[in-house]
Amino acid sequence: MKKNELMQYSCPLGKAMAALGSKWKPIIVLVIKDRKLRFGELAVRINVISRKVLTDQLREMESDGLIIREEFKELPPRVEYSLTEKGLALLPILYLLEEWEAKYQVKGLYDKDCSLVDNKTKKAVNV
Repeated sequence: MKKNELMQYSCPLGKAMAALGSKWKPIIVLVIKDRKLRFGELAVRINVISRKVLTDQLREMESDGLIIREEFKELPPRVEYSLTEKGLALLPILYLLEEWEAKYQVKGLYDKDCSLVDNKTKKAVNV
């Protein structure tokens, strides 16, 4: 089901899944957290995502009200991204999802640790 099809329904879960329907959006939320990051900083921290996909995801997240794109009129141009109140409200949910997966993860299923959040500090770590 496409995002546009999900948005036609009044179901809150359908709308939430449409807003977070890609694998990259939750990761972007965890990386930005409660700070402002420039595009280049995001690209370095999430180095497995192409710049085109990152740009597309940021645009969708802005239109969904999850992030704020702040453009500065200077040379060279500077753009910073931060989470809106709606985006910040996702952080505890994403931490719970990580804890849920860690609790029920089948041992030996993954060869490397792919955690995006330091469980002690609840801070996003570099991907």
